[in-house]
Amino acid sequence: MRRKLSGKIISDKMDKTRVVLIERLKKHPKYKKYFRVSSKLKAHDEKNEYKTGDFVLLEESRPISREKKWTIIEKKK
Repeated sequence: MRRKLSGKIISDKMDKTRVVLIERLKKHPKYKKYFRVSSKLKAHDEKNEYKTGDFVLLEESRPISREKKWTIIEKKK
């Protein structure tokens, strides 16, 4: 089963590659307060169809390059 994540595209300057910001909430072990954790992933976009600001669904794939291990499946509403 391949992992799936959703996030927002923050850069579309590379050819066939998009930088996607993934945000999630994490609970502090001692204080029990939730805080926001974010990470940036590079994802493959074969047809260069997704632009900055789009919310997309990513799927884990085989390593495409040194940093690219995710593929964009579809655009979310």
